[in-house]
Amino acid sequence: MKNILVLGGTGFVGRSLCTLISSSDAATTITVPTRRLSGAMRLGMPPSVNLASADVHDRVQLAKLVEGSDAVVNLIAILHGTEAQFARVHIELVRGLVEACQSTGVRRLVHVSALGVDSAKPSHYLRSKAAGEAVLNGSGLDVTILRPSVIFGERDRFLNLFARLSALAPFFPLACADARFQPVWVEDVARAVVVCLARDETAGQTFECAGPEVFTLAELVKLAGRWSGHERPVLALPDVLGTLQAAVMERLPGEPLMSRDNLQSMQTPNVASGRLATLMDLGIHAAALETVGPSYLWH
Repeated sequence: MKNILVLGGTGFVGRSLCTLISSSDAATTITVPTRRLSGAMRLGMPPSVNLASADVHDRVQLAKLVEGSDAVVNLIAILHGTEAQFARVHIELVRGLVEACQSTGVRRLVHVSALGVDSAKPSHYLRSKAAGEAVLNGSGLDVTILRPSVIFGERDRFLNLFARLSALAPFFPLACADARFQPVWVEDVARAVVVCLARDETAGQTFECAGPEVFTLAELVKLAGRWSGHERPVLALPDVLGTLQAAVMERLPGEPLMSRDNLQSMQTPNVASGRLATLMDLGIHAAALETVGPSYLWH
């Protein structure tokens, strides 16, 4: 494939993906749309990446971006927002992308979703992600869906956040301390996308992307603190206090650290189900958290 459109290419996974594609096939041209062109230009994207000023929620602009592509990768997602905001990003954008592919004759699409998606769950995040997958599965396109657990890596907003917060207080008050995760390295997710793009037989399949170990949220907080030199005792909050904490946090200025929808999504274990194909089926041996995390959290 010589022309790949990457939606969300300036984000955490997107930057790793663009770098990996560029290093493995210099002849491939990658188009990354962005609404903040000047900011994206400062990210140091590989030379083979063409940054395009565009709003992917505008269906006319989206169709122009898709036209001429050999494949499209969709990485765009949000973790916080209202029900309408989740629907706009996880459902309506996907619906617009499907229409753009159908109208321009582009058939190949790799979509990054999430573990635990379920239309029956109370979490807007999980429900909207499930609805987006349903749109893709009924599209008639050659779609591969990847469902990662929480993704870690040097630029993550997960372990890095825990490390920073651990340095600020003598203990760590934590809601949903027993929530379970199977963290996966960002580079392994990027590799999974590349493998799927190269292997047409992965179309029509869903792959669960998870690391080799399962951790509770409390264990992840302790590890982040330990590796950054600020390990703190974790104070598990009861559900009522956890909900109150999240309600306060989601009303603070800026992107919230936690929301009530996050708590609802964490009621569903963020671990591989064992019923679907995995990274191993793509020939990828997932890196363990302990082999990567200390290398970027130590400072």
